[in-house]
Amino acid sequence: MKVIALIPARLGATRFPAKLMAPIKGKSVIRRTYESAVGTGLFDEVIVVTDSDEILNEIITHGGMAVKSKGEYESGTDRIAEVAAHMDADVFVNVQGDEPFVQKQPLALLLDLFTGTDGDKVQVASLVQQLTDPDLIQDPNYVKVALSLNNDAIFFSRSVIPYPRNKEMSIPYYEHIGVYAFRKQALMDFTNWPMTPLEAAEKVECLRFLEHGVLMRMAITQYMGVEIDTPEDIIRAEKLMEVNGWV
Repeated sequence: MKVIALIPARLGATRFPAKLMAPIKGKSVIRRTYESAVGTGLFDEVIVVTDSDEILNEIITHGGMAVKSKGEYESGTDRIAEVAAHMDADVFVNVQGDEPFVQKQPLALLLDLFTGTDGDKVQVASLVQQLTDPDLIQDPNYVKVALSLNNDAIFFSRSVIPYPRNKEMSIPYYEHIGVYAFRKQALMDFTNWPMTPLEAAEKVECLRFLEHGVLMRMAITQYMGVEIDTPEDIIRAEKLMEVNGWV
């Protein structure tokens, strides 16, 4: 199975401008993300897709592969679709540019969904982790996922789902981790469809697939590292490196 990882990398960011160029112990966030993705050994190619000459040069000057997107896009999925349209692969993986410590095990679980039981039926796959902190379950910044018995996504919401009407039940809550894998046609369909009503209401792009009846199979895993959204996350990332002895 030929697999290509595409890393959408937009320079602008509301909460933390130019966060992908922020240094983590001497290397930029985007460079660490790229090198971590390559280091998994899971991909035939890893390519950064960016709107920025600064990010483009950052990757290329350090021996990586990067291209500049031509259009203006609402989402990283739309950005990588521009490049994927001209490439051949069985599966494309969207690795978020602000996840500098991408790990092999969760990504391997993700790719296994395309070859395991009913793998030929899976068009889109993603990752979830279990949430146990009550504050995080209530936090709208954490997108929750309700799963079927086959671990297919039933719904994504910033609200608490499922609602715990039955207080006697032990209900698992899952957080969506924004790493996606697509068969090419599903990726092309996504970018050709307009934004859907539930997607617009929740501001959760993967609802576009569910509203069009596209199966999304989820792999349950542990958290992949630190997502860089604020300057404080840089500090958390550096502490994580120190704890794990990473360089």
